[in-house]
Amino acid sequence: MTTTTLAVLVPLLPFLGAAAGLLLGRTAPGFVRPLAVLPSLAALALAAVVAVRQGGDAAIDSATELTPTGSVPVELALHIDGFAALVAVLVAFVATCVQIYSTGYLRDDPRYPSYAALVSLFTSAMLLVVYSGDLIVLLVGWEVMGICSYFLVGHYWETPEARAASIKAFLVTKLGDVPFLIGLFALATDAGSFRITKILSTVANGGLHHPTLIALLLLAGVAGKSAQFPLHTWLPDAMAGPTPVSALIHAATMVAAGVYFVARLLPVFEASSAAMVVLAVMAAVTMAGSGLAALAQDDIKRVLAYSTIGQLGYMTGALAVGDRGAAVFHLLSHGAFKALLFLAAGVIIHASGTNSLAAMSRMGNLRARVPDAFWTMTVALLALAAIPPFSGFFSKESVLGAAEHAATGDTAHIPGVAGWIVLVAGLLAALLTAAYATRLWLLAFHGRGVEAPDHGRQPVAMNAVLWVLAVPSLALGGLAYRVLPDWFDGRDLTPTLTTSVLGTGVALVGGIVTYGAWRHTTALAARTPLGAVAAHPEGDAGLVEAEAIASHTPAYGDVASAPDPADPGRLLLGPLHRHAASGFHLDAVYGALFVRPVMAAASLVRFLDREVVDTYVRGAGTLPRLLGAAVRRAQTGNMQTYVSALLAGTVVLTVAVLLVATGA
Repeated sequence: MTTTTLAVLVPLLPFLGAAAGLLLGRTAPGFVRPLAVLPSLAALALAAVVAVRQGGDAAIDSATELTPTGSVPVELALHIDGFAALVAVLVAFVATCVQIYSTGYLRDDPRYPSYAALVSLFTSAMLLVVYSGDLIVLLVGWEVMGICSYFLVGHYWETPEARAASIKAFLVTKLGDVPFLIGLFALATDAGSFRITKILSTVANGGLHHPTLIALLLLAGVAGKSAQFPLHTWLPDAMAGPTPVSALIHAATMVAAGVYFVARLLPVFEASSAAMVVLAVMAAVTMAGSGLAALAQDDIKRVLAYSTIGQLGYMTGALAVGDRGAAVFHLLSHGAFKALLFLAAGVIIHASGTNSLAAMSRMGNLRARVPDAFWTMTVALLALAAIPPFSGFFSKESVLGAAEHAATGDTAHIPGVAGWIVLVAGLLAALLTAAYATRLWLLAFHGRGVEAPDHGRQPVAMNAVLWVLAVPSLALGGLAYRVLPDWFDGRDLTPTLTTSVLGTGVALVGGIVTYGAWRHTTALAARTPLGAVAAHPEGDAGLVEAEAIASHTPAYGDVASAPDPADPGRLLLGPLHRHAASGFHLDAVYGALFVRPVMAAASLVRFLDREVVDTYVRGAGTLPRLLGAAVRRAQTGNMQTYVSALLAGTVVLTVAVLLVATGA
């Protein structure tokens, strides 16, 4: 087969698996699990073959016109460069791991067939985004991911939290998608084509007439999809979905799509210095704010959600300083260790038996109970904290190195201020990342919570996936900077001394200070016994999660529920803790700025419709109805009545004529 044919099959196989799973889910349930796993596994194998054949050389392009449009053509096109080849492997790899893991995690869930089909469709949509060479086809995958996230986040639809989270995720991302769509059309109008290669050629020749406007419109969609400030608030609430869904969204799909889109069209953004500065500021605020928020969360999944927001901030920061190689490098390494973190959190949720929110203040004696999750999550947290030689160190250092080059003026066409913004924010985020990673590890595995009933050993499929993901979390960084430079535009990914020392130094400081704060608070808390914690009934992990969400203990956003006096985050943040725990009240701000005015406007429209429009309509119908009633009463069918009325009319007319004649 040709490389193009193989590339077409990569997104097509999961799509066919999704369709078959939906059709056979009820009639042949025995085929559901093979149809969930095998298409993703086959897509992974084909994506790896495509990556090897592409080899970091010239991009593979192929296109055919779908239908004549009369103006800007829409084409079914492929554009596979080194970035696309590697990201497709990541997407297929993580999706396969999630599908295998889910066979154990949701083994007793009655809605597993629809869940597995939606995960396959989600995977297919992201692969379409990765390989697409036409922006309209890319937009199709972009929007299909949005609707898949709506259904998957709301998988436990019987709970109000899941319903609210799915609606919020859909609406917030759509808020960014509206200007994104306008930006796509404006870009295609300037370039005369939706083809990515033609657009990049137009940019290289200076053919864009409105680069700043187009870039800012596109950034709105990117901020929504990749959960960047100010459209990031949907992602922490999206934890109401099953934990494997969180792993898929955070590691390889949805949030990665925005970063990948900017990387693919980076010259469009580089054409506007103002847009690059805006991108840098967005990344800086996202990195710092999410780090503080993560340090204040009690729910382990919300900590990881804010962690994802911050790591995506690193990627957008790398793009803001014009280094898409560093951005995609961190995208790849982050995909591996973040998938591992969420799937290990799923094991912890089942083992702790507390609630789906996995309140770390209620965890106790988990290290001995879940050794696989303990060791693999330790690896992932070290990678997250960018401690050498784990993968996160190499990729995060490449971002800091790119920011340093831009700050010192070594990167052409990039404002130096953008470099300084990303560098300072990146170092602060490295400090905060190490702090909340250390806090998570201490509270989850060395906490003082009441020990929950033992739910037994986790399914083999779940533990096996953890160890598979631990390998790239440990080795991907060191392998990538030696073997994969050709896939990253030939950029040297070797760590530089200055940023390596600075990044590792602040990370160590963050970890050590957090450990010291934990020791101090633990000593004080030894005299404060924790109250009893009610455990959930035993059962499958997915069912425990659904029951826990329904129990409202604690509800999402309830930052005051069962605080652990040994929480170092409270000591480190001090009076800032309350604000950070609520995400700095951004939801309240958006409620005041958008939700309340819209609801007030809706109430006004409803009042006008009921009291004004309906009154007018009712009034307009009253007079004809009265006239009709009068006429109806006159039609009695009595001949004497009709003759009397005729005579009376004759008399009236005669009198009227006489009066007129006399007056004349």
